[in-house]
Amino acid sequence: MTSTGIRLHAPAPGWNITADVVVVGSGVAGLTAALRCEAAGLTTVVVTKARLDDGSTRWAQGGIAAALGDGDTPEQHLDDTLVAGAGLCDEDAVRLLVTEGPDAVRRLIETGAHFDESAEGRLELTREGGHHRRRIAHAGGDATGAEISRALVEAVRARGLRTIENALVLDLLTDTDGRTAGVSLHVMGEGQHDGVGAVHAPAVVLATGGMGQVFSATTNPSVSTGDGVALALRAGAEVSDLEFVQFHPTVLFLGADAEGQQPLVSEAVRGEGAHLVDGDGVRFMVGQHELAELAPRDIVAKGIMRRMQERDAEHMFLDARHFGADMWEHRFPTILAACRTHGIDPVTEPIPIAPAAHYASGGVRTDSRGRTTVPGLYACGEVACTGVHGANRLASNSLLEGLVYAERIAADIAAGRAGGDLRARVPEPVPHPGRPAHPLLAPEARFAIQRIMTDGAGVLRSAASLEAAAGRLQRLHTDAREALDENGKTAEPGVDTWEATNLLCVARVLVAAAQQREETRGCHWREDRPDRDDAAWRRHIVVRLNPDRTLAVHTTDGPDFPPTRQHQQPLQEQ
Repeated sequence: MTSTGIRLHAPAPGWNITADVVVVGSGVAGLTAALRCEAAGLTTVVVTKARLDDGSTRWAQGGIAAALGDGDTPEQHLDDTLVAGAGLCDEDAVRLLVTEGPDAVRRLIETGAHFDESAEGRLELTREGGHHRRRIAHAGGDATGAEISRALVEAVRARGLRTIENALVLDLLTDTDGRTAGVSLHVMGEGQHDGVGAVHAPAVVLATGGMGQVFSATTNPSVSTGDGVALALRAGAEVSDLEFVQFHPTVLFLGADAEGQQPLVSEAVRGEGAHLVDGDGVRFMVGQHELAELAPRDIVAKGIMRRMQERDAEHMFLDARHFGADMWEHRFPTILAACRTHGIDPVTEPIPIAPAAHYASGGVRTDSRGRTTVPGLYACGEVACTGVHGANRLASNSLLEGLVYAERIAADIAAGRAGGDLRARVPEPVPHPGRPAHPLLAPEARFAIQRIMTDGAGVLRSAASLEAAAGRLQRLHTDAREALDENGKTAEPGVDTWEATNLLCVARVLVAAAQQREETRGCHWREDRPDRDDAAWRRHIVVRLNPDRTLAVHTTDGPDFPPTRQHQQPLQEQ
């Protein structure tokens, strides 16, 4: 695999530090990988875009899924995951997740995470959509992510790991052989370093989270702009399954024009017995699936959207008035506070909800040890595509995936050093390009991209909507490229322009994959192709970025991924 040679337009690094490993991201995946690498004796640096505890993990409400309860088994967890993934899970990847998951959760508890327990001292477990058993461990009622983040951040600080906060990673650095040599990054006026610099390291772990900000309304924080996927694409890595964006069915409806991060109403509320109803109080999910409101998320989101269309309504309702004030206050205090902040009291009235962009099931393609197609570059958590989630993530599998695959990455890096693969000398990166290789978009392009994606590639898609979205995105791309190619002009480098450029990159790939997949599967819903087509499409769509900034697209032979070290020629170029 060779690098594309494409980098964001940015000043040359004015400072640098060296390490064995640089971990980009501070959620459950990133901090777990960093702690395990440090424990293995590797000099580890953590780079994060905001503060250590500001990633997506802290927003996770429901919990973490693992076969920890009486009568539950990894095999049952595997079955539920495969069903939710709609025929596209890599079964070997899922088996790793469910078999290694329980012990990974126990190690998380040993690290200091406190989960809710019964009076007898046993873990309290709940259910969420797609699970046939209670296997979701939670903390603080509905503040699981915040508790996990607290425990991991405290462990990182207690062990004295070097961290660089408020830093936007820009590009992967590579040596003349195309191997990873570190990252360039911009520190936003905080800490020991300011401005553009570099961390030189032979191993880089991407744990940058999701890309929900590519849509107008999302549960993701503002930092989730697809930076890791865009970086990997510019570095020549393969990405897969980007068309499978999970829209969470129950997001607090704040108005048709609401933009940015929206409050999530956890699936655990339905797991405890809340009902989805329309404006007349009718439970419309009953009869649509054996699990009704607890069907997999794609099915519930589609059920809500269909009912909204039938009733010409902007939202539906989640009714949990029968919980009573005591249960709301003790089991779901975070959600209760968010609702009341927006003038809704779920103790006495149904909650207005609608689907919003939530989780990217696809990302940078990896193998079972988190290795990407670029030597020395690893990925875990939401930025990665391990094959676990298939076409639709099973509820609360994301935190578990971050734990399990982060541990596997750390083990692989440590084994590589012991075996001599991780070179004692930090590789010398190729020189910084003198002329910008990638045009930057103006900051206002971010909002244009979000509107394009919401209109054309949201919950409901069609050939016509996707073609319109692709055309509008291409115009943004072409205008920026022509300005650069003709007169060398591009938007001024800065956080806003780098983020907008990353969003355009991931949006183009997402739409290209969605156009290619001419079927409905999981959370990819094509109105013009309403049926699932296993004969033609029980396979993954893989995309690379060519050196001329066009996209190379090919499909795998089946639902299992080929080895990441195997370079495949594209079957189609767009």
